[in-house]
Amino acid sequence: MESDTAVRRNRGYRAANNPLDRDKDSGFKRSDAGQKTDSSGSDDAKKKPVFGLSLLEESSGVVLLVCFLLALWGLVHLSLRQLIVRASTGEFNAVRARKHLEHITAFGPRPVGSPENEILTVNYLLEEIEKIKAGSNKAHIISVDVQKPTGSFTIDFLGGFTSYYDRVSNVVVKLEPKRGAKHAMLANCHFDSVANSPGASDDAVSCSVLLEALHSMSNLSTPLRHAVIFLFNGAEENILQASHGFITQHPWAKLVRAFINLEAAGVGGKEIVFQTGPENPWLIQAYVRAVKHPFASVVGQEVFQSGVIPADTDFRIYRDFGHIPGIDLAFIENGYLYHTKYDTADRILTDTIQRAGDNILAVLKLLASSEELADSSEYRHGNMVFFDVLGVFMVAYPARVGTIINYMVTVATFIYLGKKCSLPNNVGFMYVRSLAYAIGVTLMSWFITFVSVLIIAGLISLTGQSMFWYTHYYISVCLYGTAGIAMLMLIHTLAKNHYYGNMNQLQVGEMYFDVTLTLWCCALVYLTQQGLCSAYVPMITVVFPLITNLLLRQELKQRGATVKYTSLYLLGLSLPYVHFMFLMWVVFEIFTPILGRSGTEIPPDVVLASITAVCSIILSSYFIHFIYLSKSMKRTLVVLASIFGVVAVLVSSGMFFPYSCDSASPRPKRIFLQHTTRTFHGLNGEVIKKDSGIWINGFDYTGMKYVTPHIPEINDTIRAPCDKQVPFCGFPWFLPVEFLVKKNWYLPAPEVFPKTPFEFALLSKQQTDWGTTKLSFEVKGPSHMSLYLLPHRGAALTSWSFGDGTPQFDIGGEYFIFYSHGLDAPAWRFWFEVQAPKSNSREEMISVGIASHYFFGEDQETPPLMELLHRFPDWSFPSHWVSTYNLYQY
Repeated sequence: MESDTAVRRNRGYRAANNPLDRDKDSGFKRSDAGQKTDSSGSDDAKKKPVFGLSLLEESSGVVLLVCFLLALWGLVHLSLRQLIVRASTGEFNAVRARKHLEHITAFGPRPVGSPENEILTVNYLLEEIEKIKAGSNKAHIISVDVQKPTGSFTIDFLGGFTSYYDRVSNVVVKLEPKRGAKHAMLANCHFDSVANSPGASDDAVSCSVLLEALHSMSNLSTPLRHAVIFLFNGAEENILQASHGFITQHPWAKLVRAFINLEAAGVGGKEIVFQTGPENPWLIQAYVRAVKHPFASVVGQEVFQSGVIPADTDFRIYRDFGHIPGIDLAFIENGYLYHTKYDTADRILTDTIQRAGDNILAVLKLLASSEELADSSEYRHGNMVFFDVLGVFMVAYPARVGTIINYMVTVATFIYLGKKCSLPNNVGFMYVRSLAYAIGVTLMSWFITFVSVLIIAGLISLTGQSMFWYTHYYISVCLYGTAGIAMLMLIHTLAKNHYYGNMNQLQVGEMYFDVTLTLWCCALVYLTQQGLCSAYVPMITVVFPLITNLLLRQELKQRGATVKYTSLYLLGLSLPYVHFMFLMWVVFEIFTPILGRSGTEIPPDVVLASITAVCSIILSSYFIHFIYLSKSMKRTLVVLASIFGVVAVLVSSGMFFPYSCDSASPRPKRIFLQHTTRTFHGLNGEVIKKDSGIWINGFDYTGMKYVTPHIPEINDTIRAPCDKQVPFCGFPWFLPVEFLVKKNWYLPAPEVFPKTPFEFALLSKQQTDWGTTKLSFEVKGPSHMSLYLLPHRGAALTSWSFGDGTPQFDIGGEYFIFYSHGLDAPAWRFWFEVQAPKSNSREEMISVGIASHYFFGEDQETPPLMELLHRFPDWSFPSHWVSTYNLYQY
């Protein structure tokens, strides 16, 4: 039978419906009436519980917390600005590499097919390679080849399409020991650029780094064990064509066992390893051993490979068509300038080149001398957990070891919680019930916070102030961040005052620590079960707070929530939180610029607000219990609400303009201008419609709202509707992105007459023995063309001359074929077979649209186009060219 004390204690628990009524350390317990009495029977009962232990002063707690976060944020930024971590060995000469960068970018934009890309840059590379070859120490043999491949493939990028290329350029260099080599390491970069951009960071700087790496390795006194193939490819911006030509056709490709790919999604800064493999953990192990200035994260790899980021690199080609593993690196800072006129050599610091060169050279040397490269299949299986700590050192271990560590941490957490759940005399059961309730409160607070922030973002979009943060990033934190934190605090303050008001606040606070620990442990188990290496993030987010809590438990019980306790607690969270902040910086650094080119259909404020809300929830997770350990949070709530209110008013009044032409830090609005002539043909070849105009695409959510005051003609009266009866709305899409950019403008203009005319001819139309109609064509035109196929109702495209012969990736019933060629390419010939509708074989079977794009030379510009171009405001970047669109029916 229970003792009298136990009976009274259990009645107290039931009265409050919570096990936190008893304070063992203070010698007090709550009576049935909810009042505190001395455990020895004193009659000095009071209406409010007064525990002998102190609660945290609001001002002290807030100051400590703000200083903690600012210190960690400053540490992250300091590490990001510290490009060179260790002194260079002098093997890589960044000054010489910079000269290569300046020479290549001096040629101007280098789209495929242009003289700048196919002649000037290729000749410069060959000249520099010959100089390196002449100055080498003869321990190695240097072979050079200029490849002009032709081929076709399909790719599931941007919804999926087919690519065809003809005589694009590759400059290939093989460095091997004199005795020869059976295995090779591939180092890849691309020297072409998009139209209207100098392409310094994307990707001339990478080619400059590889040129200097070749120079350094050619002067090694000790011969390498394996060969190193340097591929300077000239058609990456055409969706990875030149790399496909190399890996599927070049004889040296058979030697390649692994690769390093250098890319860019920004301008300058640090180059980050954002994907490796597939599998082959020895590659990231080599990176860890070799690099002097580490910057890598398996989180970035798993996010990128999830498809969330709308981009792709040559890594995909080598992985999918070459079936070889590799390391993918990219510059990610300042993505606002990516693919714009601002991507210039002067924006890339010499230290950026030095750190990239030191790292790439060290990794190439190690891999070219490794045993693993000779038999990479032997070391293939398994993945690696890897991340750097503030760019100073790397942490890397096999994924199977990570799984063991994760489950060990999970077991330790269950033991910690299990001890509380198994307390005798019904205490454990009541703890479980109260913990479940607190978890419900926490999850509810997260949900309400997330929804509230999304509602605010929706209202901002409806008021026409979307993207106010594009130039003023921290304003978004002041609006969405303060709203999120204030909502979290409000919900928990209400819970504290109305549900936990008469309970031991120190024990309530400790329970909410257990809630956070439990939820992070659930995330750890889930990610581990999914086989994700990113599970290391919740792992460190469980283990460090758990250890900290155990070490400070007696401090909390004996003295309460003192400044000392709070300071030591925050110190224990330093490692996981500094890593959180680094990952959050990466997320915002990548996604904020992307939202400026993500199309007209995705509300960017909703996306950014979602990210901000999630970050607010994550950062506050281990701080929520301070609400219960503090005397009050009223002043903090008032301050947060005031900040939110002031910023909301300023944003709603249009105080913050999205774009900037500041030369030091431009934030341009991206716009595409095509002066085009469209010609629509009937079934018998007759012209049934023809028009000309300047077709305008705004690549962000604001459309032409901010442009119209500068150019009144561009307004909603000239919005271009989509004609669903013709392929891709009847407009000359360069890539199949019409699902992202549905708001377009078509300003009437004179007809275009390119000097390189477009010619389209039906060579033959045959009925096959298997009941299909085979149509063969010949096309002559500029270096870039887009072919669109739309089978009519009841008809089906059964085969064609592209890829593996099977039509793939129909986008809403439409097929997109991307074509490009280098110099001296013959006419483009292709065929496809159509199964006619069974109801009436004489009906039209298919619509064939084809667009020609003039990206360089005299044909790129027209007087009306240039006149309009010069009227655009300085804060915009209108990329321009001339195009034609022709539609045929068969």
